[in-house]
Amino acid sequence: MNLARLMLMVCGALAQITACGAEPAVVIPAPAIGSPKAAGPIHPAVLAGGCFWGVQGVFQHLRGVRQALSGYAGGDKATAEYETVSNGATGHAESVQITYDPAVVSYGEILQVFFSVAHDPTQLNRQGPDRGTQYRSAIFYSNDDQKRVAQAYIAQLDKAHVFASPIVTRVDPLKGFFAAEDYHQDYLINNPHNPYIVFNDLPKVQNFARVLPTLYQPKAVMVAAKGR
Repeated sequence: MNLARLMLMVCGALAQITACGAEPAVVIPAPAIGSPKAAGPIHPAVLAGGCFWGVQGVFQHLRGVRQALSGYAGGDKATAEYETVSNGATGHAESVQITYDPAVVSYGEILQVFFSVAHDPTQLNRQGPDRGTQYRSAIFYSNDDQKRVAQAYIAQLDKAHVFASPIVTRVDPLKGFFAAEDYHQDYLINNPHNPYIVFNDLPKVQNFARVLPTLYQPKAVMVAAKGR
């Protein structure tokens, strides 16, 4: 058994003792400023909000998403490896690349799901039982439009005081996204009884269906189905 798999088992066991459950969903308004839905090429969006298992699991249920891929962003390709990223010194954040159809779902709606149910954007360098900069809240923009929408939405939500504390989500340029190891892909779907998933991540998917039902699709889009 390699070290990475051993760490996954340890995390699951610790979750039974230390996890207090998923961050609560918050009902938030849609972005006042955003790009309208329009036919066009498939777009990518890269977001970080704690352990990528739960973030991927949420966005696999977003209508219009063609793929949600767990990986690393914020650091160099040479250090984009789970055991290395886990030391918190690489600059990487556990991230998810969301490939979506802009005619079906807008970038603003993706951010609404991100802030509402995928994680708690007021927690600095942590989510649930996980601590470290690799678990930070971040939006990695790939163009000026994504940057504009993200910054405007954060300002809108802070001004409306929809969260008890200020949003700490970073908005950074995307320098590269590097897919995580295969055993991380579809992890929530493949491991629904893992204690970490049960306590911290499945409630996020359930909250998504309850809080944003018009954006939720029951059938998850799996990475494995794409033949990666």
